[in-house]
Amino acid sequence: MPTVAPPTPILIIFPTYNEAENIGALIPETLAVVAGLDAHVLVVDDDSTDGTGAIVRGLAGSNPRVHLLARPGKNGLGTAYMAGFRYALDHGYNLAITMDADFSHSPSHLPAVIAAAADGDVVVGSRYTRGGGIRNWPIHRKMLSAGANILARTVLGVRSRDCTSGYRAYRREILEKVRFEDIRSDGYSFLIEMLTLCERMGARIRESPIQFVDRRGGVSKISRREIFKAFGTLWRMFWMRTKSPRSGPAAP
Repeated sequence: MPTVAPPTPILIIFPTYNEAENIGALIPETLAVVAGLDAHVLVVDDDSTDGTGAIVRGLAGSNPRVHLLARPGKNGLGTAYMAGFRYALDHGYNLAITMDADFSHSPSHLPAVIAAAADGDVVVGSRYTRGGGIRNWPIHRKMLSAGANILARTVLGVRSRDCTSGYRAYRREILEKVRFEDIRSDGYSFLIEMLTLCERMGARIRESPIQFVDRRGGVSKISRREIFKAFGTLWRMFWMRTKSPRSGPAAP
């Protein structure tokens, strides 16, 4: 068990686009899990057309722990993460946690993820470490996910077993070192690029097991285009690796 307390205050970031079926229930459930901590929720909404933003505004109006960052247009998952990180840094949060807004990332895992941040710079909610897993996915999606992670670890030398998990916690100290203006990925491939950069900066990476469950409502935002872009990011990052080896070791 960690001998020091995890960093607080905590900001839990939900990037959203058309998640009205989930967000109204997800936010109260999340806050209930972290009720004993100095923790807030930020929804970064990309101008959803289904009323997601209005639902969050309603919750924020009655709960000071709920915040909305409304963005004009659909600008991509990667830029939503970066907007959330900048908000966390600008508003004095010491731990930023990213989660999907469709219940595929259960709030029940938050205590373990937060505890792991006591001695880690980045905590990955991992499907592929002992105790982790995936439920309700067809076999072809499981094979695609596992293959992408094996390829990322092989090509980029990343030590994390789950390079594509969006369930993560970042300490303020590591976010302050990241040059977000240099990150080129704007979709799901942002997850690979961000983790690779953190490892190459010598960040202490920890993994906390999660059970990933297919979304509760709505439709998946992952397209074939996003998958091809992720493979493009792998090869671009591999080229960068050959030109500038990472500056320090990543903790197991």
